[in-house]
Amino acid sequence: MEPVTHLLTGACLSRTGLNRRAAYATLTMVVAAEFPDIDTLWSLRGPIEGFQHHRGITHTFLGLPFEAALIVAGVYAWHRWRVRSAGAHATAHPGVRAKPLTAAPVRWGVLYGLALVALLSHLLLDYTNNYGLRPFFPFDGRWYAASIVFIVDPLMLVLLLGALIMPWLFGLVNAEVGAKRQPFRGRGWAIAALLGIAGWWGLRAVEHQRALQMAMTQSMVAPTPASATDPAQPPDGSQPEADAAYVPTFLPARAALASPDLLSPFRWSAVMDFGPVYRLAEIDTSGGTLTSGETTYPKPGQSPAVLAAERSKLGRAYMDWSPMPFVEVTKADRELAADGGETSAAATVVTFRDPRFLGGRLRETGRQPLTGTVELDAADHVVRQTMDGRVEP
Repeated sequence: MEPVTHLLTGACLSRTGLNRRAAYATLTMVVAAEFPDIDTLWSLRGPIEGFQHHRGITHTFLGLPFEAALIVAGVYAWHRWRVRSAGAHATAHPGVRAKPLTAAPVRWGVLYGLALVALLSHLLLDYTNNYGLRPFFPFDGRWYAASIVFIVDPLMLVLLLGALIMPWLFGLVNAEVGAKRQPFRGRGWAIAALLGIAGWWGLRAVEHQRALQMAMTQSMVAPTPASATDPAQPPDGSQPEADAAYVPTFLPARAALASPDLLSPFRWSAVMDFGPVYRLAEIDTSGGTLTSGETTYPKPGQSPAVLAAERSKLGRAYMDWSPMPFVEVTKADRELAADGGETSAAATVVTFRDPRFLGGRLRETGRQPLTGTVELDAADHVVRQTMDGRVEP
């Protein structure tokens, strides 16, 4: 999920009453709820480096205890600075009664546990969208994705923001009428928001399964062999036998993926695996309709160019992450500079795309995120690698 949802989730979790358990709970949980995305710093070394490590070790059960310790250590340093500052202020103003530094007791063990809860919320939110994560890495490199929520969900943002804003608004009203200010407000709002999100996920999970069931009932005519469209003439010049005519065969869907829509829980973008080819489709579960695309996408062959591209840094990361990669081989329309400064005129470009990010509103806007290319010279040596148009150094 995008950062704002993670941060708001951490704040709402704290507001459920956990902020009464230990001082600095809200600060700790907000930071922890977004902290695993610190792996984006890998992109400073290049786009493919960032893609390779995105949702890596910081998004695993193995990494979370160390992340929690680092966060609590940072909060502890902040607390010690506040204590020293308060001590210096008390020394300078001996007659002034100092206010308590925190409304809740300072409990570092409890705070560590709350940091873990917020970190786990990050993994849960990332699991709900279709990019996925590897929580058991490095022991198990399998990617897990529920694919029920878009990377930005407006309803979730409204619920989370409402849970934080409404107590503040009611607090202003209470202040106007002279009511005593409560130190920990908004517990009911936060719980209601989180329960609303859980219900929203439940609806989307049900519709996601319906979309997958609709996709798996599909079939398509197998690609026509060249011999069927242009049958060879017999040696004597006569017409081919009628019973030797090509009979089309139908391919059932072997597997399917369904990706969520930004707004509607009933609209899904699907990709179906028919064996030799993939096909995209748009599904409306409320009306029970499925609209297949006209284009089919052949699976990657074992050509030297494809094999060389899959062995590249980008290829290894992409083939590990994408469950149904679209791999296209084309001839480059320009000369490419090799490492030695020489150029190779007969170059090949191998393009990697993921169908989960090709349909729905992304197709309507013409965007194709997470597209990578590997450019090869005439000897199938890797010359250049790009991710989303950015060249790897």
